[in-house]
Amino acid sequence: MTATTDLASRYRAHLGRGRGRLAAMLGGLVEDSAHGCTVRTTSGRELLNCGGYGVFFVGASHPVVVAAVERQVRRLPLSTRVLVEPAAADAAEALASVTPPGLTRMYFAGSGTEAVECAAKLACAAGRHRFVAMTNGYHGKTLGSLAFTANDLYRSPFRPLLHDVRDVPFGDLAALDAAVGAIGSDACVVVEPVQSEAGVVIPPPGYLAALGRLCRERDVLLVADEVMTGLGRTGSWWAGDAEQLRPDILLVGKSLSGGVVPVSATVATERAFAPFDDDPYLHTSTFSGAPLAMAAVAATIEVIRDEGLVARAAEVGRTVVTAFRDTAEHLGAGLVRQVRGAGLLIGVEFVNAGQAGEFFLQLLDHGVVANHSLNQQEVIRFTPPAIITDAEVERLAHAFEASCRATRGL
Repeated sequence: MTATTDLASRYRAHLGRGRGRLAAMLGGLVEDSAHGCTVRTTSGRELLNCGGYGVFFVGASHPVVVAAVERQVRRLPLSTRVLVEPAAADAAEALASVTPPGLTRMYFAGSGTEAVECAAKLACAAGRHRFVAMTNGYHGKTLGSLAFTANDLYRSPFRPLLHDVRDVPFGDLAALDAAVGAIGSDACVVVEPVQSEAGVVIPPPGYLAALGRLCRERDVLLVADEVMTGLGRTGSWWAGDAEQLRPDILLVGKSLSGGVVPVSATVATERAFAPFDDDPYLHTSTFSGAPLAMAAVAATIEVIRDEGLVARAAEVGRTVVTAFRDTAEHLGAGLVRQVRGAGLLIGVEFVNAGQAGEFFLQLLDHGVVANHSLNQQEVIRFTPPAIITDAEVERLAHAFEASCRATRGL
């Protein structure tokens, strides 16, 4: 039995048969190490990492982040949860320095869905028991977050869900207006400024600004889920910045880890955070604000700012989208329906899911890792690190063209 076959067998035995089947479908590739934009396999292959569901915005194992985490792990990796310690304050201060005005209070957790859960509890504690979410939105798969993840594939096995949630089409202001009603003091709207798992769906111009006005005028609590889009991924610090979206609660994750330690944050205004200010034990977790994760947060924000990665994401995103569109146009109709992008969050929609699946495998054969979209199987998503070099961008463009040609049988 080879080492790869043994690993697949252990996956099937302990992590689920589905994971074992997936390993076989992907040709038995086994990750061994990752640095920058490169993932190395145990067989010696080097793959360009444009996947990772958006985690690797500063690349994998960035030396500044790794050094900060190494210092912290030797000093105080976890805290007593009784005494205060400086790493959490440093991370909170760093994050508050780049969030939109007024968002100064925060709760740290380990994953995006935990950030959503925290926001939902803040809303409920403030008497907001009527929620409005967006069709094809994705906010995680824990039981509370599922209420806002508008896809019955994930919801149906777990009904009834926990919240009174009404789904409205993303980008449809009239539908949102009707769902909120004339008085919104008991309501909470949850929205992604760009719907990532729906296939990188960008709202129509003016929608986010109008949504923000509607929520302010009717006293609706507004939650912006920027777990995927935040911290520069879309070419601005926050995807809502383009239309001055000012949420009451902002959700952060993915890139916040620096590609090293899992971490997320729920960032709120003083008013929205008031229930937790009044009672700090209303929502707690043993590993919230763990010093090791906090060191990664502070270092990651330093890297994004000092290396100019927000502007780099905007610049490279335009280049990649242009290259992909040129290839799609050259190959003609029948394969790629549309290429959509916001910075380095890029979606390629194929005519059907079968083509998307074949392209995904061809892309691996040509040395690039990408991701499917969980709410739109026809869309393959690319989330390259912002540290990607011009040579790596060219490599990506060549791999994209070669994979499209192979998918089409050219």
